[in-house]
Amino acid sequence: MPQRHFVKYTFLKVDPAWRRLDAAERAQHKREVMAACEDFAAERLLRSFSLVGTRGDADLLLLTQATTLDRIHEFHVVLQQSGLMAWADIPYSFLAMTKPSEYSDESRLEVRPGRGKYLFVYPFVKTRAWYAMGPEERYAAMQEHIKVGREYPEIDLNTSYSFGLDDQEFVVAFEGDDPSRFLDLVQRLRTTEASAYTKRDTPTFTCVACSVERALNALDGTSLPIELSV
Repeated sequence: MPQRHFVKYTFLKVDPAWRRLDAAERAQHKREVMAACEDFAAERLLRSFSLVGTRGDADLLLLTQATTLDRIHEFHVVLQQSGLMAWADIPYSFLAMTKPSEYSDESRLEVRPGRGKYLFVYPFVKTRAWYAMGPEERYAAMQEHIKVGREYPEIDLNTSYSFGLDDQEFVVAFEGDDPSRFLDLVQRLRTTEASAYTKRDTPTFTCVACSVERALNALDGTSLPIELSV
């Protein structure tokens, strides 16, 4: 049986005072974060996104995936040791796990390393009335929901589950290249029967896919100096 994965969405917000540090010190802080990310990504999925210009309360997202929670924990311990984290907060943090869907045959045991330019992420909670419905009723309602989603094949959906692990019940992540299509899809989904049972689906994060280095450079607008080995 394919193994399920833990998925962690870690949002960072950097203190503006960090940008007033010496450029060399900021560069060292960036290198420490990059080293932690490169070590984790050597054998596991790590994706980075910039939120500079799209949110006022978060600057960077690190999306990590591993088959054990210990490895997620170890990565964040190492990340906290970096100089940058002395100047950063984690305003949002979502922990979830993959599992087969009750309503679709599509595999969701891993967050797929997509290539979309943008990632739209939000925590999701259903009302208690949804769970009071019979399984057949819920299944029928979700088929309409799924049908609408399939009208947007250029948008990839990754849903992970947080029951008992974190405050939300799901973490929903849409990925693609055209933000207007995300807008149209989510507006359409609001009209489905299943949407009437949504309790919470905010905050919503618009994330720009980029390398860890580029996401870090966006924090202060300064490129990381290239170090040539002699």
